[in-house]
Amino acid sequence: MSRDSNQNDPRFKIANREALIGVGLVLINFGWWYGFAYGLGSGSVEEYTYVFGFPAWFFYSCIVGFVVMVVLVTIVVKYFFTYVPFEVNQSENESEGGRE
Repeated sequence: MSRDSNQNDPRFKIANREALIGVGLVLINFGWWYGFAYGLGSGSVEEYTYVFGFPAWFFYSCIVGFVVMVVLVTIVVKYFFTYVPFEVNQSENESEGGRE
């Protein structure tokens, strides 16, 4: 395939959109983690509150953050991602003279 035909391939548009969604999820994950870890954990150790034996900053940033991200990723994969076959269609291959 030539470079121009790659740009016209709808799979690239789908892949780019899904990559941007992935970057958005990473930014959400980092923002959640940073906000709780440094927001609640920046005080004195004597002032920490505890949830299930963990410091609140750790519980909310790492444990709850993990659960939230698992739910978000599951929703995104189920409802926003599209199945994209990697095989080249036979008709596309023939239109290009049988080259790969």
